[in-house]
Amino acid sequence: MLGKRILITDDIAFMRMTLRNILVKNGYEIAGEAEDGVQAVEQYMIIKPDLVTMDITMPNMDGITAIKKIMEKDPDAKIVVVSAMGQKALVIEALNSGAKDFIVKPFQPDRIVEALQKVIG
Repeated sequence: MLGKRILITDDIAFMRMTLRNILVKNGYEIAGEAEDGVQAVEQYMIIKPDLVTMDITMPNMDGITAIKKIMEKDPDAKIVVVSAMGQKALVIEALNSGAKDFIVKPFQPDRIVEALQKVIG
């Protein structure tokens, strides 16, 4: 599990910090952070992380659009959505767009780690 590189995407700095702390504590490496979908797609292409955590509601480009764009460029991309928007339609759309899992905020740290381990080990 050591050295799995994660790109954290969330428009809220506190949420990125929270995720960063959970992931680092569990042996993951933070390869980068993005504040919106545009940054997420750009960063993904540059750093090629092992996994992306993706928020849905963000300025400039929402998470669903970003998932689609990343998947177009890399069909093997591993993306886990972490969002307060837990409506069923959004969850289904995210998963249909290529996300591997959908975690609803507020989340338990264990849920994050479990999801990542399931997707990238």
